[in-house]
Amino acid sequence: MPEEWVLRIADVLTELPECTTEPAWVGTRWQVGGATVAHVFGGEDQLFRITFRGELDEVMAFEHLGPPYFRAGWGANVIGMLLDDGTDWTELAELLTDSYCLVAPKQLASRVARPDP
Repeated sequence: MPEEWVLRIADVLTELPECTTEPAWVGTRWQVGGATVAHVFGGEDQLFRITFRGELDEVMAFEHLGPPYFRAGWGANVIGMLLDDGTDWTELAELLTDSYCLVAPKQLASRVARPDP
């Protein structure tokens, strides 16, 4: 995984209340209150991936959009995204913030400034 990409993701997530970074079984993950917000991994097949949480209707919508999105083989609310040189980092930051707000305890999520829907 390109270190620059991990740092870009960390810049977004570590700014969120009590969100921590740790090594995962592969790659790196970010958690809050024991729940995984995002997990970045890959490279052995020259593809880099990130998974994060979404509302159930969003999971289905992203799955139907196709690449760079995919549905992970685990968890009903998990969205996957392939990362590459064309990744829209602004969009990814918004998706990661949404993921955090879905899994964080309500008192922490309420402290996060989010754009109006």
